[in-house]
Amino acid sequence: MDIRQLRYLLALSRERHFARAAAACAISQPTLSARIRQLEDELGVALVERGQRFMGFTPEGERVLERARRIVADCDAMAQDLGAMRRDLTGSLALGAIPTVLPMVAGLTATFAERHPNVALTVLSMSSREIQRGLDAFELQAGLTYLEHEPLHNVRRLRLYDERYVLLAPVDGRLSGLLKGRDAIDWREAADLPLCLLTPDMQNRRIVDEIFASVGRPVAPGIVTDALWLTATHVRTGCWAAVVPAILAAEPGIAHGLRALALTGAADTLAVQPVGLVTADQDPPSPMAAALAAVAQEAARLVG
Repeated sequence: MDIRQLRYLLALSRERHFARAAAACAISQPTLSARIRQLEDELGVALVERGQRFMGFTPEGERVLERARRIVADCDAMAQDLGAMRRDLTGSLALGAIPTVLPMVAGLTATFAERHPNVALTVLSMSSREIQRGLDAFELQAGLTYLEHEPLHNVRRLRLYDERYVLLAPVDGRLSGLLKGRDAIDWREAADLPLCLLTPDMQNRRIVDEIFASVGRPVAPGIVTDALWLTATHVRTGCWAAVVPAILAAEPGIAHGLRALALTGAADTLAVQPVGLVTADQDPPSPMAAALAAVAQEAARLVG
């Protein structure tokens, strides 16, 4: 058995297709298939369900995948650790970020890239649940997500800032007349407006729903989207308003043609949500995760 066989198996797990997995590993499909069969022979069990196409993994294959993720992650971390000792961190870092934090991600990644130019960065927009799964499967080295609203498991946390919410309203259109001259609105009153909100699979939406419920005004939005920029686009038509994080409302590309009203009348325990960096709770930590945490720690001090 060698580490490449495990990498090929993990590629097949990600791609769910032999040809795509081979392409991702920069080898031919027959080579990938042969190396996985060699691994099966060495272990004495079938790992892959085969038919005319890839059909999944056997129960034994799923168990091997769990171990393989840890082994490959440890091997990568070892190489990164040795590079860090030479002050030459190399490799790749995958960062998952909930959509509401995307406006501040570039500041972190730019600083990280300046300090570690030999690291290839990947930033993925993901839900909080996808980030947890990515960390558990060693597919992500870090995540930017909510820290307290819903349980996080087996992670280390670094608080970066507190998310607060505003009502995003159109400058022109039907709703603009209703909100003319106002710079604040109560959550209860906002519940009566035609709203465009995120889809329920997003934690931001679940937080917003809880706030409305806490003031006795559950809402049924007129339209839902799975992208914040699309939410802003609908508000800009003048037909809807939206509840969004204040950090997003300040973005020039989002704020054009819109204005933000402060939301009042809800308890801070729900209306203020800490957001931060999460990494796998392992000792020693991944060098990539530790390097990103150092950058995030400095950013947190500046924000504070």
